[in-house]
Amino acid sequence: MRSQVTVSWSEQSSYRFDLEEVQPMPHEQARAWLDEQFTVLECEPIRLTGKVLTADKALVVAQSAGEPRFRDAEHRAWALSYARAVSAALAKPVVRVDLASRSVGY
Repeated sequence: MRSQVTVSWSEQSSYRFDLEEVQPMPHEQARAWLDEQFTVLECEPIRLTGKVLTADKALVVAQSAGEPRFRDAEHRAWALSYARAVSAALAKPVVRVDLASRSVGY
């Protein structure tokens, strides 16, 4: 089965992480990793209610981390951890995080 996460800022700035050969992250560990990054990166909830859905965390963590974290080789380990965490936390084999439209698709 195909397993990948794509994070894009625009059609020209898109980063795909194929997870076929990568050890899957356990669901609870993935949620904890996203929670930690949400705090470390000082992310803010995007909903007025303050409720933070897992898909929202995937979106704002990527946005707060910035495109260089996904583009630059020195951050490759972080970007791969992000992709593994998003795939496991959302329990979806194919995820697209689109920052231009502020959406997460499956």
